[in-house]
Amino acid sequence: MTQPDIDAQTQIELEAAAFRRLRQHLMQDRTDVQNIDMMNLAGFCRNCLSRWYQEAANEKGIELGKEEAREIFYGMTMADWKANYQTEAGADKQASFEKAFAENVTNKAD
Repeated sequence: MTQPDIDAQTQIELEAAAFRRLRQHLMQDRTDVQNIDMMNLAGFCRNCLSRWYQEAANEKGIELGKEEAREIFYGMTMADWKANYQTEAGADKQASFEKAFAENVTNKAD
């Protein structure tokens, strides 16, 4: 199967649209899915997406801190998100998270 001939600007626009749809899915359609479960299963979560946004901004010379990036991505403060959507995670999930975080975040930051 051949890919359609897409110019660079259109590719950027399509990728941005896909990202916006992913964000909508995570922030509106599936607020029931916990970050810890995403990290344990997929190796990334909403916080990772907000960090990648922050890193992209910083690479462009835009000063954007962690909490600011999270608020942009979440559409609310982290405290509000936690109060509205985050549930308690058991010890087993927390242990799995520590491993997933080390494998997918800590080692990648080096």
